[in-house]
Amino acid sequence: MSLFRDLIELFFPRSCCLCGAPLLGSEHDICLHCLQTLPEALTAQGKDNIVDHRLMGRINYVAATSLLLFSQGNNTQRLLHQIKYHGNEPLAVTMGRQIGLQLTGNHLFDDVDIIIPVPLHPRKQRRRGYNQSLLLCRGITQTFARPVSSDNLIRIRHTASQTHMNREERFNNMNGVFRVLNPQDLIGKHILIVDDVITTGATLEACYTALKDIQGLRISIATLAVTDNA
Repeated sequence: MSLFRDLIELFFPRSCCLCGAPLLGSEHDICLHCLQTLPEALTAQGKDNIVDHRLMGRINYVAATSLLLFSQGNNTQRLLHQIKYHGNEPLAVTMGRQIGLQLTGNHLFDDVDIIIPVPLHPRKQRRRGYNQSLLLCRGITQTFARPVSSDNLIRIRHTASQTHMNREERFNNMNGVFRVLNPQDLIGKHILIVDDVITTGATLEACYTALKDIQGLRISIATLAVTDNA
């Protein structure tokens, strides 16, 4: 298999999705240099946690973290576009592994029971062909071994794109979007909700609204990226 793979790569060399450099045998989808130079989000405990600043007072959670900082034109934006709009599913799994490594280094996530991706509406998922948040979860489980539940929290209403909406418009757009099919399965659990990017936090707030009345449920949040402004 190794010889066959080497022959394939000789004629169809793999390249980094960001810089185009040839990938070495141990690299997947993104070269080590680009991976190490991606802009990190400040998610340390305390005043510098940008995710806390975005969500605090709106969602009752145990811990919240993002791996990367998103700003217009930076490599995080290019990375997310590769995942969401250019069909780069393996890249989502690769970056999920990086999120999982971050989670294993933070004791606040130690007792997470279940990982839940933010669901897409079936219409959007059919059009795209995949749910990028679920792909992130599959990568996370490779370095942060927890079961993934992708069919309990569901999206019951198709919504317009939020790209050009302000905070209030996003919140109204997401009102009543999610439903929990089997809340009894989550009683007393610590769940980790996974999404690709936090902008205003409206999507995560809508997830929280659907989940918050489940007895004994504790919620944590992990995303690939957070924007540098809301």
